[in-house]
Amino acid sequence: MNTRGVSQDERAGVVIELSAAIVAVTDEAPKILLVRSQDTARASLPFGLFDPTGHRTLEEGLRRWVEEQTALHLGYVEQLYTFGDKFRDPQERAGGPRPVSVGYLALVRQTAVKDTVETSWGDWYRYFPWEDWRDGAPKIIDSLIAPHLTTWVDAATSKPDRSRRRERVNLVFSFGGGAWDNERVLDRYELLYEAGLVFEASFDAGHEPERELTTLQMHTGAVLTKDHRRILATAMGRLRAKIKYRPLIFEVMAPTFTLFQLQRAVEALSGGRLHKQNFRRLVAHEGLVEPTGHISGQTGGRPAELFRFRREVVHERPAPGARRPRSGKGQ
Repeated sequence: MNTRGVSQDERAGVVIELSAAIVAVTDEAPKILLVRSQDTARASLPFGLFDPTGHRTLEEGLRRWVEEQTALHLGYVEQLYTFGDKFRDPQERAGGPRPVSVGYLALVRQTAVKDTVETSWGDWYRYFPWEDWRDGAPKIIDSLIAPHLTTWVDAATSKPDRSRRRERVNLVFSFGGGAWDNERVLDRYELLYEAGLVFEASFDAGHEPERELTTLQMHTGAVLTKDHRRILATAMGRLRAKIKYRPLIFEVMAPTFTLFQLQRAVEALSGGRLHKQNFRRLVAHEGLVEPTGHISGQTGGRPAELFRFRREVVHERPAPGARRPRSGKGQ
C-alpha cells in the first residue's frame, strides 16, 4: 500500500504533507488513530501528500488520505499548525525534497477502521506519560524528569542562561509550587526535546536512533515517526484549551450518555479529575445537555439517567464548554 503518495523522483524543493491527529475517547482512555506502513518501523499519524491538481482544498486532501488509509469518514476537523523544520523527514536528509506538513485535529467516536495490521487506536498518554494527572502527579516527573532537568539547568554555560532555563522549567512543569497548566503540552515536549530527554532529539541530531536511544529516552514516551509526536502534542494542547469554551467534547461522545460518562471523557482528555457536583452544576448552568427520558442499566452500579447534547446551546451563548470545575493539580 502506497500510503504516503511518494512516487516522485524529486531531489530538491518542497512537498506539502497533510497530517491528522484523530482523537476518540473509549473506556475513559483518550485514543489516537495510528497507521504503520511497510517502509517504517514506527507508527505514525495518518498522512499523505497534497495533490494540487487532484485536491480542491488541503482539508479535502486530508479527508481523502484518511479515508484511503483507514476507511474512516471524518466529522469535525480543524487546522492546527504548519510543521516545516529542516530534516523532519529522513528522506530529506538523504537528498529528497523538504516536506512541510499541515497538521489537523479531528474528533470522532471510536469505530472500526480498515481491517489491516497497519491501522490501530492507541492511548495518547503512551506518548506523553507525564501528562496524565488523573491519579495524581505522574511518578515519571519526580523520578526521572525533574532530576534530569535539574542537571540540564546546571549544565548551562552562563548564569543568565541557567536562570532562563530554570525559569522555563518551573513554568512548564510547575516546579517550585506553580499551578500545572494542562494546555502546555507542546511546551513540555519541546523542553524535553531541547534537554535531550526524548528520542527525537538524538534522531534530529543525526545519530543512529536505535543505537543512540538512551535508557532515559526509553521511558519518556513511545515514539512516532518523523515529528508526529510534536504534531500530536500540538493537537492535545489545542483540544484541552478548546473543550473549556466550545462543546467539542460531544464530538467524541455517543448520541446518549450518562453524566458520569461525560465527566470521565472530559477528564480523559484534560488529564485531571473534576469535582463531581461542580461538574454537574456547570453542565446544568451552561445548558449543554438535556435528558432523554431513558435510563441506562449498564453503568456497573445503580441505573443512571441518559442525556444527549443540546445543540441549541451553540446559538444561545458564544462560548459554551466544560471550563470551570477543577479538582487537583492536573487541571
